[in-house]
Amino acid sequence: MRKPRDFDAELRALTDKAKTLKTKKQGQLGELVLATGADGLSIEQLAGAMLDAAHADAARKEAWRKSGAAFFRGDGAHARKGARGNAGGASSDGSSTQSPAVEAGAA
Repeated sequence: MRKPRDFDAELRALTDKAKTLKTKKQGQLGELVLATGADGLSIEQLAGAMLDAAHADAARKEAWRKSGAAFFRGDGAHARKGARGNAGGASSDGSSTQSPAVEAGAA
């Protein structure tokens, strides 16, 4: 005869795993803020930048993706300079998002 499943125990295990993953994700986001130098921004500036990013158009998001990919490839100094240059505000077409990193790479 088969042993009945303990759905409550399985649910608790899944809930614990979800909490662990959420904690890990929060830690990684904090590390990313530190690694990019965004910890120099005030909490209001960082929140504003993130809200702007969440509602940005596809072209700006693609430029940010390229800059982020360069950062993770090890071109972090170049990507970080571009990110800091954009913290105050980028042009609506997203051109200033990529240009500081490209200019820094050319220098």
